Amino acid sequence: MDRFILHVDVNNAYLSWTAIWLLKKGYKTDIRERYSIIGGDESQRRGIVLAKSNLCKKNGVVTAETIGSARRKCPYLEVYPPVFKVYKYFSDKMYEYLCTYTDIIERYSIDECFLDYTGSIKLFGDPVKIAYKIKDDIYKKFGFTVNVGVGSNKLLAKMASDFEKPNKVHTLFSYEVKTKMHHLPVEDLFMIGKASSKRLREMGIKTIGELAAYPEDELIRRFKKMGKLMHEYANGIDDSEVHFEREAAKSISSSTVLPYNYSEDKKLQDVIMNLSRDVGRRLRYSKMYADTIGVWIKYSYFEKISKQEKLDISISTDEEICENACKIFDKLWNHDDGVRSVCVFISGLSTSKKRQLSIFDMDNDNSVIGNNEKVQKLIDDMQRKYGKNVIKFANMKEDK
Repeated sequence: MDRFILHVDVNNAYLSWTAIWLLKKGYKTDIRERYSIIGGDESQRRGIVLAKSNLCKKNGVVTAETIGSARRKCPYLEVYPPVFKVYKYFSDKMYEYLCTYTDIIERYSIDECFLDYTGSIKLFGDPVKIAYKIKDDIYKKFGFTVNVGVGSNKLLAKMASDFEKPNKVHTLFSYEVKTKMHHLPVEDLFMIGKASSKRLREMGIKTIGELAAYPEDELIRRFKKMGKLMHEYANGIDDSEVHFEREAAKSISSSTVLPYNYSEDKKLQDVIMNLSRDVGRRLRYSKMYADTIGVWIKYSYFEKISKQEKLDISISTDEEICENACKIFDKLWNHDDGVRSVCVFISGLSTSKKRQLSIFDMDNDNSVIGNNEKVQKLIDDMQRKYGKNVIKFANMKEDK
Protein backbone atom coordinates (compact mmCIF):
# COMPACT_ATOMS: atom_id res chain seq x y z
CA MET A 1 0.00 0.00 0.00
CA ASP A 2 1.30 3.43 -0.92
CA ARG A 3 2.07 5.76 1.98
CA PHE A 4 1.37 9.47 2.06
CA ILE A 5 3.59 11.41 4.45
CA LEU A 6 3.39 15.15 5.09
CA HIS A 7 6.26 17.20 6.50
CA VAL A 8 5.27 20.58 7.96
CA ASP A 9 8.19 22.96 8.48
CA VAL A 10 7.80 26.45 9.96
CA ASN A 11 9.52 29.14 7.90
CA ASN A 12 12.19 30.93 9.94
CA ALA A 13 10.50 29.75 13.12
CA TYR A 14 12.42 31.54 15.88
CA LEU A 15 12.32 34.93 14.19
CA SER A 16 8.68 34.56 13.09
CA TRP A 17 7.47 33.43 16.50
CA THR A 18 9.42 36.16 18.26
CA ALA A 19 7.98 38.75 15.86
CA ILE A 20 4.38 37.61 16.45
CA TRP A 21 4.92 37.58 20.22
CA LEU A 22 6.39 41.11 20.20
CA LEU A 23 3.54 42.42 18.06
CA LYS A 24 1.01 40.94 20.47
CA LYS A 25 2.85 42.69 23.32
CA GLY A 26 2.38 46.01 21.54
CA TYR A 27 5.68 46.23 19.64
CA LYS A 28 5.25 48.77 16.84
CA THR A 29 7.33 47.13 14.13
CA ASP A 30 7.57 43.64 12.67
CA ILE A 31 11.16 42.53 13.25
CA ARG A 32 10.86 40.22 10.23
CA GLU A 33 11.05 43.39 8.11
CA ARG A 34 14.19 44.76 9.82
CA TYR A 35 17.88 43.88 10.11
CA SER A 36 17.22 41.53 13.01
CA ILE A 37 18.42 38.21 14.33
CA ILE A 38 17.70 35.84 17.19
CA GLY A 39 20.97 35.25 19.00
CA GLY A 40 22.64 34.18 22.22
CA ASP A 41 24.21 36.27 24.95
CA GLU A 42 27.17 38.23 23.55
CA SER A 43 28.46 39.11 27.03
CA GLN A 44 28.91 35.40 27.77
CA ARG A 45 30.70 34.83 24.45
CA ARG A 46 27.92 32.45 23.50
CA GLY A 47 26.43 34.76 20.92
CA ILE A 48 25.69 32.94 17.68
CA VAL A 49 22.97 33.58 15.11
CA LEU A 50 20.01 31.22 15.60
CA ALA A 51 17.73 32.90 13.05
CA LYS A 52 17.96 35.93 10.78
CA SER A 53 15.63 38.15 8.77
CA ASN A 54 15.64 38.16 4.98
CA LEU A 55 17.39 41.55 5.01
CA CYS A 56 20.22 40.05 7.05
CA LYS A 57 20.32 37.03 4.79
CA LYS A 58 20.74 39.28 1.75
CA ASN A 59 23.73 40.88 3.50
CA GLY A 60 25.37 37.48 3.88
CA VAL A 61 24.47 36.64 7.50
CA VAL A 62 24.27 32.88 8.03
CA THR A 63 22.94 30.74 10.84
CA ALA A 64 25.50 29.72 13.52
CA GLU A 65 28.00 32.51 12.78
CA THR A 66 28.97 34.79 15.65
CA ILE A 67 26.92 37.88 16.37
CA GLY A 68 30.10 39.94 16.07
CA SER A 69 30.55 38.71 12.52
CA ALA A 70 26.89 39.43 11.74
CA ARG A 71 27.30 43.00 13.07
CA ARG A 72 30.14 43.63 10.63
CA LYS A 73 27.82 42.66 7.79
CA CYS A 74 24.83 44.59 9.19
CA PRO A 75 25.91 47.68 11.18
CA TYR A 76 22.32 48.40 12.24
CA LEU A 77 21.70 44.87 13.49
CA GLU A 78 18.99 44.30 16.10
CA VAL A 79 19.57 41.28 18.35
CA TYR A 80 16.70 39.57 20.18
CA PRO A 81 17.23 36.74 22.70
CA PRO A 82 15.61 33.33 22.18
CA VAL A 83 12.45 32.81 24.26
CA PHE A 84 11.83 29.09 24.26
CA LYS A 85 8.58 29.33 26.23
CA VAL A 86 7.17 31.37 23.37
CA TYR A 87 8.48 28.89 20.81
CA LYS A 88 6.94 25.97 22.71
CA TYR A 89 3.61 27.82 22.83
CA PHE A 90 3.44 28.25 19.06
CA SER A 91 4.82 24.76 18.44
CA ASP A 92 2.10 23.27 20.65
CA LYS A 93 -0.59 25.30 18.89
CA MET A 94 0.52 24.00 15.51
CA TYR A 95 0.73 20.44 16.81
CA GLU A 96 -2.78 20.59 18.28
CA TYR A 97 -4.11 21.80 14.93
CA LEU A 98 -2.31 19.06 12.99
CA CYS A 99 -3.80 16.44 15.32
CA THR A 100 -7.19 17.17 13.75
CA TYR A 101 -6.00 15.29 10.64
CA THR A 102 -4.23 12.29 12.19
CA ASP A 103 -2.90 11.10 15.53
CA ILE A 104 0.17 9.58 13.85
CA ILE A 105 2.38 12.65 14.20
CA GLU A 106 6.08 12.87 14.96
CA ARG A 107 7.40 16.12 16.40
CA TYR A 108 10.72 15.91 14.62
CA SER A 109 11.86 19.26 16.04
CA ILE A 110 10.23 22.21 17.74
CA ASP A 111 9.29 23.63 14.32
CA GLU A 112 8.83 20.46 12.25
CA CYS A 113 6.27 17.65 12.25
CA PHE A 114 5.79 14.50 10.18
CA LEU A 115 2.23 13.30 9.61
CA ASP A 116 1.32 9.84 8.34
CA TYR A 117 -1.73 10.82 6.31
CA THR A 118 -2.24 7.39 4.71
CA GLY A 119 -5.19 6.38 6.88
CA SER A 120 -6.78 9.83 6.71
CA ILE A 121 -7.36 9.99 2.96
CA LYS A 122 -10.85 8.44 3.25
CA LEU A 123 -11.77 11.07 5.82
CA PHE A 124 -10.25 14.25 4.36
CA GLY A 125 -9.40 13.47 0.75
CA ASP A 126 -6.44 14.26 -1.49
CA PRO A 127 -3.20 14.81 0.50
CA VAL A 128 -1.96 17.63 -1.75
CA LYS A 129 -5.19 19.61 -1.32
CA ILE A 130 -4.98 19.06 2.44
CA ALA A 131 -1.36 20.25 2.40
CA TYR A 132 -2.50 23.57 0.90
CA LYS A 133 -5.29 23.80 3.47
CA ILE A 134 -2.84 23.17 6.32
CA LYS A 135 -0.49 25.84 4.98
CA ASP A 136 -3.25 28.43 4.66
CA ASP A 137 -4.96 27.56 7.95
CA ILE A 138 -1.77 27.86 9.99
CA TYR A 139 -1.15 31.34 8.61
CA LYS A 140 -4.76 32.46 9.24
CA LYS A 141 -4.93 30.97 12.74
CA PHE A 142 -1.46 31.72 14.09
CA GLY A 143 0.19 34.33 11.86
CA PHE A 144 3.27 32.40 10.68
CA THR A 145 3.98 30.56 7.44
CA VAL A 146 5.01 26.96 6.79
CA ASN A 147 6.22 24.81 3.96
CA VAL A 148 4.47 21.48 3.51
CA GLY A 149 6.13 18.61 1.71
CA VAL A 150 4.08 15.64 0.49
CA GLY A 151 5.88 12.41 -0.32
CA SER A 152 5.84 8.63 -0.38
CA ASN A 153 7.98 8.43 2.78
CA LYS A 154 9.53 10.65 5.45
CA LEU A 155 12.70 11.33 3.46
CA LEU A 156 10.86 12.48 0.35
CA ALA A 157 8.36 14.57 2.32
CA LYS A 158 11.22 16.36 4.11
CA MET A 159 13.17 16.90 0.88
CA ALA A 160 10.02 18.32 -0.72
CA SER A 161 9.43 20.79 2.09
CA ASP A 162 12.98 22.11 1.59
CA PHE A 163 12.31 23.07 -2.02
CA GLU A 164 11.49 26.73 -2.74
CA LYS A 165 10.45 28.73 0.35
CA PRO A 166 8.55 30.32 2.04
CA ASN A 167 4.83 29.46 2.30
CA LYS A 168 4.87 26.72 -0.34
CA VAL A 169 3.59 23.19 -0.92
CA HIS A 170 5.74 20.73 -2.87
CA THR A 171 5.43 17.05 -3.74
CA LEU A 172 8.15 14.42 -4.09
CA PHE A 173 6.69 11.00 -4.78
CA SER A 174 8.80 7.97 -5.67
CA TYR A 175 8.15 8.42 -9.38
CA GLU A 176 9.37 12.04 -9.16
CA VAL A 177 12.76 11.29 -7.58
CA LYS A 178 14.74 11.30 -10.82
CA THR A 179 13.16 14.47 -12.22
CA LYS A 180 12.96 16.54 -9.02
CA MET A 181 15.85 15.30 -6.85
CA HIS A 182 18.64 13.70 -8.85
CA HIS A 183 19.86 16.96 -10.44
CA LEU A 184 20.36 18.60 -7.01
CA PRO A 185 23.86 19.01 -5.49
CA VAL A 186 24.84 16.07 -3.33
CA GLU A 187 24.99 18.25 -0.20
CA ASP A 188 21.25 18.93 -0.59
CA LEU A 189 20.46 15.32 0.25
CA PHE A 190 19.07 15.02 3.75
CA MET A 191 21.72 14.03 6.37
CA ILE A 192 24.71 14.73 4.09
CA GLY A 193 26.90 17.09 6.13
CA LYS A 194 29.89 19.20 5.12
CA ALA A 195 32.44 16.49 5.85
CA SER A 196 30.53 13.82 3.93
CA SER A 197 29.83 16.07 0.95
CA LYS A 198 33.51 17.01 0.74
CA ARG A 199 34.54 13.33 0.66
CA LEU A 200 31.86 12.54 -1.93
CA ARG A 201 33.00 15.37 -4.20
CA GLU A 202 36.58 14.13 -3.89
CA MET A 203 35.22 10.81 -5.20
CA GLY A 204 33.73 12.64 -8.20
CA ILE A 205 30.16 12.53 -6.86
CA LYS A 206 28.63 15.97 -7.34
CA THR A 207 24.88 15.34 -7.62
CA ILE A 208 22.34 13.18 -5.81
CA GLY A 209 21.80 11.27 -9.06
CA GLU A 210 25.51 10.41 -9.26
CA LEU A 211 25.36 9.19 -5.65
CA ALA A 212 22.32 7.05 -6.49
CA ALA A 213 24.21 5.40 -9.36
CA TYR A 214 27.44 4.83 -7.39
CA PRO A 215 28.15 1.20 -6.35
CA GLU A 216 26.57 0.63 -2.95
CA ASP A 217 29.27 -1.78 -1.74
CA GLU A 218 31.95 0.85 -2.40
CA LEU A 219 30.01 3.45 -0.39
CA ILE A 220 29.67 0.97 2.47
CA ARG A 221 33.41 0.27 2.34
CA ARG A 222 34.20 3.98 2.62
CA PHE A 223 31.41 5.17 4.95
CA LYS A 224 30.34 1.93 6.72
CA LYS A 225 26.62 1.82 7.59
CA MET A 226 26.20 5.46 6.65
CA GLY A 227 27.19 4.54 3.09
CA LYS A 228 24.21 2.21 2.77
CA LEU A 229 21.93 4.94 4.11
CA MET A 230 23.36 7.48 1.65
CA HIS A 231 22.70 5.13 -1.27
CA GLU A 232 19.15 4.39 -0.16
CA TYR A 233 18.32 8.05 0.41
CA ALA A 234 19.79 9.06 -2.96
CA ASN A 235 17.41 6.55 -4.54
CA GLY A 236 14.45 7.84 -2.53
CA ILE A 237 14.26 4.75 -0.32
CA ASP A 238 13.19 5.17 3.30
CA ASP A 239 11.11 2.67 5.27
CA SER A 240 11.23 4.49 8.62
CA GLU A 241 7.93 4.93 10.42
CA VAL A 242 6.43 8.14 11.72
CA HIS A 243 7.19 7.79 15.44
CA PHE A 244 4.38 9.00 17.63
CA GLU A 245 4.69 8.91 21.39
CA ARG A 246 2.02 7.45 23.60
CA GLU A 247 2.94 7.14 27.22
CA ALA A 248 2.85 3.48 28.16
CA ALA A 249 0.83 2.31 31.13
CA LYS A 250 2.68 2.26 34.43
CA SER A 251 5.54 4.38 33.14
CA ILE A 252 6.65 8.00 33.29
CA SER A 253 8.65 9.76 30.60
CA SER A 254 9.90 13.21 29.75
CA SER A 255 11.28 14.15 26.36
CA THR A 256 12.45 17.25 24.58
CA VAL A 257 13.23 18.33 21.04
CA LEU A 258 16.46 20.35 21.04
CA PRO A 259 16.68 23.78 19.38
CA TYR A 260 19.52 22.46 17.21
CA ASN A 261 21.58 19.27 17.00
CA TYR A 262 23.61 18.95 20.21
CA SER A 263 27.01 17.30 20.15
CA GLU A 264 28.62 18.74 23.30
CA ASP A 265 28.79 16.50 26.40
CA LYS A 266 28.01 19.34 28.82
CA LYS A 267 24.89 20.50 26.98
CA LEU A 268 23.55 16.98 26.62
CA GLN A 269 24.21 16.26 30.29
CA ASP A 270 22.23 19.37 31.21
CA VAL A 271 19.34 18.11 29.08
CA ILE A 272 19.42 14.73 30.84
CA MET A 273 19.44 16.50 34.21
CA ASN A 274 16.39 18.59 33.39
CA LEU A 275 14.47 15.60 32.03
CA SER A 276 15.42 13.54 35.09
CA ARG A 277 14.16 16.24 37.39
CA ASP A 278 10.82 16.36 35.57
CA VAL A 279 10.47 12.57 35.72
CA GLY A 280 11.43 12.54 39.40
CA ARG A 281 8.93 15.25 40.31
CA ARG A 282 6.06 13.34 38.67
CA LEU A 283 7.20 10.06 40.21
CA ARG A 284 7.23 11.47 43.72
CA TYR A 285 3.93 13.25 43.16
CA SER A 286 2.46 9.80 42.49
CA LYS A 287 4.20 8.53 45.65
CA MET A 288 5.86 5.77 43.65
CA TYR A 289 9.27 4.17 43.13
CA ALA A 290 10.73 2.82 39.86
CA ASP A 291 12.99 -0.18 39.30
CA THR A 292 13.62 0.29 35.55
CA ILE A 293 15.07 3.30 33.75
CA GLY A 294 15.80 3.99 30.11
CA VAL A 295 16.78 6.61 27.56
CA TRP A 296 16.04 7.04 23.88
CA ILE A 297 17.69 9.49 21.51
CA LYS A 298 17.09 10.57 17.94
CA TYR A 299 19.90 11.68 15.69
CA SER A 300 19.68 14.41 13.05
CA TYR A 301 18.67 11.72 10.56
CA PHE A 302 15.65 9.50 11.28
CA GLU A 303 17.34 6.86 13.44
CA LYS A 304 15.98 6.41 16.95
CA ILE A 305 17.80 4.18 19.43
CA SER A 306 16.95 3.27 23.01
CA LYS A 307 18.25 1.32 25.98
CA GLN A 308 16.79 0.48 29.38
CA GLU A 309 18.13 -1.25 32.47
CA LYS A 310 16.58 -3.02 35.44
CA LEU A 311 17.93 -1.68 38.74
CA ASP A 312 18.85 -3.58 41.89
CA ILE A 313 17.31 -0.87 44.06
CA SER A 314 14.17 1.12 43.31
CA ILE A 315 14.76 4.84 42.85
CA SER A 316 12.77 8.03 43.36
CA THR A 317 15.19 10.97 43.76
CA ASP A 318 16.34 13.29 40.97
CA GLU A 319 19.97 12.41 41.66
CA GLU A 320 19.35 8.67 41.32
CA ILE A 321 17.37 9.09 38.11
CA CYS A 322 19.93 11.46 36.61
CA GLU A 323 22.94 9.33 37.53
CA ASN A 324 21.45 6.20 35.96
CA ALA A 325 20.12 8.05 32.91
CA CYS A 326 23.53 9.63 32.23
CA LYS A 327 25.22 6.21 32.40
CA ILE A 328 22.75 4.78 29.91
CA PHE A 329 23.07 7.80 27.64
CA ASP A 330 26.87 7.46 27.58
CA LYS A 331 26.48 3.83 26.45
CA LEU A 332 23.89 4.77 23.85
CA TRP A 333 25.34 7.87 22.16
CA ASN A 334 27.95 7.27 19.46
CA HIS A 335 29.63 10.67 20.18
CA ASP A 336 29.86 11.37 16.43
CA ASP A 337 26.37 12.41 15.35
CA GLY A 338 24.39 15.40 16.61
CA VAL A 339 21.46 14.56 18.87
CA ARG A 340 18.05 15.87 17.78
CA SER A 341 15.86 14.84 20.72
CA VAL A 342 16.17 12.97 24.02
CA CYS A 343 13.80 11.11 26.34
CA VAL A 344 14.26 9.74 29.88
CA PHE A 345 11.69 7.16 30.96
CA ILE A 346 11.08 4.95 33.98
CA SER A 347 8.85 1.93 34.56
CA GLY A 348 8.38 -0.91 37.00
CA LEU A 349 6.51 1.45 39.31
CA SER A 350 5.45 0.43 42.80
CA THR A 351 4.36 2.08 46.02
CA SER A 352 7.21 0.59 48.05
CA LYS A 353 10.97 0.60 47.64
CA LYS A 354 12.37 -2.69 46.35
CA ARG A 355 15.91 -3.96 46.79
CA GLN A 356 17.52 -6.95 45.10
CA LEU A 357 19.58 -8.55 47.85
CA SER A 358 22.77 -10.53 47.34
CA ILE A 359 24.24 -13.17 49.66
CA PHE A 360 27.24 -10.84 49.86
CA ASP A 361 25.07 -7.85 50.86
CA MET A 362 25.74 -7.50 54.56
CA ASP A 363 24.44 -3.93 54.73
CA ASN A 364 21.10 -3.93 56.47
CA ASP A 365 21.40 -0.23 57.21
CA ASN A 366 19.27 1.80 54.80
CA SER A 367 20.21 5.08 56.45
CA VAL A 368 22.02 6.44 53.38
CA ILE A 369 19.06 5.68 51.14
CA GLY A 370 16.70 7.16 53.69
CA ASN A 371 18.82 10.28 54.03
CA ASN A 372 18.82 10.76 50.25
CA GLU A 373 15.04 10.67 50.24
CA LYS A 374 14.86 13.14 53.13
CA VAL A 375 17.17 15.52 51.27
CA GLN A 376 15.02 15.15 48.16
CA LYS A 377 11.87 15.93 50.14
CA LEU A 378 13.53 19.07 51.50
CA ILE A 379 14.50 20.09 47.94
CA ASP A 380 10.95 19.49 46.70
CA ASP A 381 9.51 21.60 49.51
CA MET A 382 11.91 24.48 48.77
CA GLN A 383 11.21 24.34 45.04
CA ARG A 384 7.46 24.42 45.60
CA LYS A 385 7.89 27.45 47.84
CA TYR A 386 10.62 29.41 46.02
CA GLY A 387 10.56 28.05 42.46
CA LYS A 388 12.20 25.12 40.71
CA ASN A 389 15.48 26.95 40.05
CA VAL A 390 16.25 27.68 43.70
CA ILE A 391 18.36 24.49 43.87
CA LYS A 392 20.15 22.82 40.98
CA PHE A 393 22.56 19.97 40.46
CA ALA A 394 26.09 21.14 41.21
CA ASN A 395 27.33 20.86 37.61
CA MET A 396 24.32 22.73 36.29
CA LYS A 397 25.59 25.97 37.78
CA GLU A 398 26.69 28.63 35.34
CA ASP A 399 30.38 28.56 34.53
CA LYS A 400 32.19 31.30 36.36
